[in-house]
Amino acid sequence: MPETDRDGDGKPLPEEIVMGIEEIQNLLPHRYPFALVDRIIEFVPEKKAVGIKNVSINEPFFQGHFPTRPIMPGVLIVEAMAQVGGLILTQMDNSGRLFVFAGIDKVRFRRPVIPGDRLVMTVELLRIRSGRFGKMHGRTEVDGVLVTEGEMMFSLVD
Repeated sequence: MPETDRDGDGKPLPEEIVMGIEEIQNLLPHRYPFALVDRIIEFVPEKKAVGIKNVSINEPFFQGHFPTRPIMPGVLIVEAMAQVGGLILTQMDNSGRLFVFAGIDKVRFRRPVIPGDRLVMTVELLRIRSGRFGKMHGRTEVDGVLVTEGEMMFSLVD
């Protein structure tokens, strides 16, 4: 369980690491340049995970999106949220099988994400059916300001 800040509000300290990159790579199959979660700062098994993605000008997608005004593609923000959600699902199913995107709903992009931003992604499990299908709500913030939110569906691949 992460330590709380000095105000006692129950939120993890900004640098508290619940899962580092090595543990994330042991759980998720994604690798560079598609690994989009740097650390997990909060984890409630079968319920919720909060992850961090540090956005750098060195990201390969900035070469073409857009060279004179770098903006992180929205689909990659959603993918980053999905990877945080994938950590919840892989912890629930120890079979080593793969969960994949089955759909997205109600996704909204509120502001651009640019180099230097730190994405804080909160993903909560809404429901799981037959141990094979899941639905989650994701929310991404930069400096406490809502950037993206939406629902994601997952399916277990045999």
